[in-house]
Amino acid sequence: MFVEVHTPQTITGQELDAYLQRGWFRMGQTIFTTNFAHVKDKILSTIWLRIKLKEYSGDKTYTELLKRYARFTIVIQPAEITDEKESLFTRYRESLSFPVSESLQHLLFGKEPESVYNTYEVTVRDNGQLFACGFFDLGGSSAEGIVSFYDPAYKKFSPGKFVIYSKVQYCKELGLEFFYPGYFVPGNPYFDYKLTIGRKALQFLQLASGEWRNLDLFSPVDIPVDTMRIKLVEMQTALQRNEVESHLLKYEFFDAGLIPDMRNSGLLDFPLFLLIGPLSDEPAGIVIVYDPRDDAFHLIVCMPVWKPDRINPDASFYSSYFIKPVQEIYATPDTLILSALLAQLIQKDIPTEN
Repeated sequence: MFVEVHTPQTITGQELDAYLQRGWFRMGQTIFTTNFAHVKDKILSTIWLRIKLKEYSGDKTYTELLKRYARFTIVIQPAEITDEKESLFTRYRESLSFPVSESLQHLLFGKEPESVYNTYEVTVRDNGQLFACGFFDLGGSSAEGIVSFYDPAYKKFSPGKFVIYSKVQYCKELGLEFFYPGYFVPGNPYFDYKLTIGRKALQFLQLASGEWRNLDLFSPVDIPVDTMRIKLVEMQTALQRNEVESHLLKYEFFDAGLIPDMRNSGLLDFPLFLLIGPLSDEPAGIVIVYDPRDDAFHLIVCMPVWKPDRINPDASFYSSYFIKPVQEIYATPDTLILSALLAQLIQKDIPTEN
């Protein structure tokens, strides 16, 4: 699955390590994975990152920040949510142009009264006044950064970047193996700051192979949503030659599995698909998806699960229904084979229900 959520009742350091190794991230008391993000009118890929701490040795930026922060008080200790930190988080949240968690309590604890994660904090003070803070979880041999925030009045000091450097340096001194800062999103520069911290020791999780590779090896073929689009356009061309109508659509609800009421419902979680047949208000019945993990096209029968109150007015999105795959008819990496097969099946009136 591209989208999955767990809510562990307990979690050991080694269990957290295993989740992070597979490209998962903690939010509230849940831990989840996703490989795509809906940004305005686009669906983009999320590329998970980690820093190999044994190869990390700081850089020129960190050295310069240490000099600038010599006048401030930096403390790293077990995390505690206080009114002072909530107030700072609110000031930071109000300065952003996009929505974030309503409170620090909600971001770290969700609806639970206590945390199952071993969370630490970095605080930075100017003559006793808190102006920057960050939280991170410690596992057995790794750690993950959760959030960093600061007073917008101190933005010129690059406090967000300094807090992240502080987390990484602390984890290296603990002898941990990896630090996971989350993901970056090709096509959305907001997350690009993560690519400048520990660059020489930075790795990305390649979705196609499931392997961690040095970031210097990253190329356009490692952006899954772009590969999906290219492959589906190739398939669409092959279908046209066989006089099979199809429409390449972005799926509005690819990440619906993150919604509590929709978890474990088996919904389709591909961000793009070819809808076979004419566009209509009827539920999507037959779709083709491309999966970079097995380098194959999959011909799938789907059924509607739920009709939303509103649909996306952008015609490039399919948003008429939440849909669920109920039968895979065929899978192959070959566009010619699948397009010819589909043409034959349509002539025989392919079933739309399992």
